[in-house]
This record gives sequence, structure tokens and C-alpha cells, in this order.
Amino acid sequence: MKRVKKYFYNSSTHRFEKLEIPFRKQLLRLLGFLSSAFVTALIIVAIAYRFLDSPREKMMRKEMVIMNDRYEALAKQVSFLNTQIADLESKDNNIYRAVFASAPLPDTIRKGKKYNDTDERKYIFYGADELLDKIQTDVFSLSNRVRRQKLSYDTLEHMVRSKEKMLSSIPAIQPISNKNLEHVASGFGYRIDPIYKTPKMHTGLDFAAAIGTPIYATADGRISESGFDNSGYGIYVLINHGFGYETLYGHMLKVKVHYGEVVKRGQVIGCVGNSGKSTGAHCHYEVIRNGEKIDPVHYFFNDLSPTDYERMTRMAASTNQSFD
Repeated sequence: MKRVKKYFYNSSTHRFEKLEIPFRKQLLRLLGFLSSAFVTALIIVAIAYRFLDSPREKMMRKEMVIMNDRYEALAKQVSFLNTQIADLESKDNNIYRAVFASAPLPDTIRKGKKYNDTDERKYIFYGADELLDKIQTDVFSLSNRVRRQKLSYDTLEHMVRSKEKMLSSIPAIQPISNKNLEHVASGFGYRIDPIYKTPKMHTGLDFAAAIGTPIYATADGRISESGFDNSGYGIYVLINHGFGYETLYGHMLKVKVHYGEVVKRGQVIGCVGNSGKSTGAHCHYEVIRNGEKIDPVHYFFNDLSPTDYERMTRMAASTNQSFD
């Protein structure tokens, strides 16, 4: 495209002459245009910088959103771990230390104690992603330790509760109220049969008492038999305590429990009578372990002091006549 030539009318010469712009003026115009363009560009860049994100800023904002999500997830994990640790501390105070008769650990010691030797300075030179990964790894490790410790505590708690159940299922009191030990009439072993007057194995302990005297279950258990026995026990109750233990109560006046009923130690199951093969009002009491009848005198440890126990063993060992 050909460059258009410009002319102007010269009033002095009355002629049209070619327009010639001096170089200095052209240079000034060019500098003015460049200056205005530069200022405009600066304004546009400032506006863009203020209201528009650069690719780097967009990436950073995206990373911040991801980091915020990961932080919230870690915060939830930390909250969950705090709950778990509080539960373990509660079990430690209320179960495990109680078993060993130890005073609970004060909260001031728990909260003031430094449980790990983490050096925070090692995290200074980590980037954001590396820092989150490292913290997440530590949280996962802590979660695993808490989980394993909780499983260990749960196992121990189950063992303690099983032991507690076993202890409550072992006969440990006398079947009638006998604090003064005046009701022991005949012990375990060979005794003179009151009817045939011949030595005969007496498989229990006789407690002489007035008719109607309450008879108590000597341990927790379930009624496995109840009724009248023609072989000599008369009205009787048999309790299965589990863990290989059973107890039998014979010559009762009446029974206050029924087959299958769950009973607790110290619960009244009937009253003293004179039913069956009996020569006087009394309670015939037997302890059976793994099918073998054993001396009940060794199963009153909740009732007797060492002195009372020694006195009862002497009384029960005397070779007198049994009541049945």
C-alpha cells in the first residue's frame, strides 16, 4: 500500500506545499505514544494482578483447597484419637488400677506429661505436601498403636470380667446364717448313720437349724434340679454354678426357686425342713466340683476369719452321728 502524502496550503506563497514534520517532533510524538501505552499497560497489569489469578496462583489456590481438606481429615483423626485415649485413661483408672488397688493417675500428671520425644524442628524444612504426608504418617502410626493398646486392654478387661464371674460362681458363704458357728452338726467324711448305726460316707455338711430358717445360695448360678428325691435328700435344690462347680441343698421344708432360674450369691432359695431321710431339722449341704463331692468346709472363705475357719474344721472333723 502506497504511503499517502500530505500537503498544506501556504498562505504566504499561495501554493500547496508538501507537509514535512521535523524529526524532533516525530520523536516526541513517538515517545508520548510509548509512554501512554506503558502507563496503560501498567494499569491493566495492576487490575489483572488485583482481580485475576495467575496460573501459579490458581495452582496455589487449588493446593490450598486440597491442604484444607486434608487438614480437616487429620483434625477428625486427632479428635477420634483423643476420644480413644480418654477411654483408655478411664479404663486405666477405673478397672486396671482398681484391680491392683492402685490410686488413679491424676489428670495433672496425664496432661502435663510429655508422652513422646518428637523434635518439632525436624519439620521446619518440609514443604506443605511433605509436612502433611509426614504428619499423616505419624497420625496413622499413633492410631495403630492406640488400636493395638485398646485391643490389649479389651482382652485384659475380658479376662478380668471372666475372673470376676468365676469368683462369684465359686461357693464362698454358708448356706444358712451361722456367724457364731453353733449350727454345725456333722461334717464331711465317714459318720455314723442315724438309722442303720453303721459307718457311712457323709458327702456334705449338716447345719442344724429351726424349721423355716432361710437357706441361701452360696454362689451365683442357675437352678439345674429342684424337687423331691426318694433316695434320701427329700426336698432338695441343685445349683449349677459353672466352672465345674455345683451345690446341693437337702431336707428342705419348701423351695422358693424354680428350674432354670438364675440366682445370686446370698439369695434365699428355700428354708430348713426335715424331709426325706432325716432325724432332725437341718440343711444338708454339698459342694460338687467336676462331678466329685468335696468337703464344703473349705468354701466358706467369704464368711470365716482364719480363727473361725480353724474352729469350724475342728467341729466338722469330729466323728459324730450325722442327721441323714
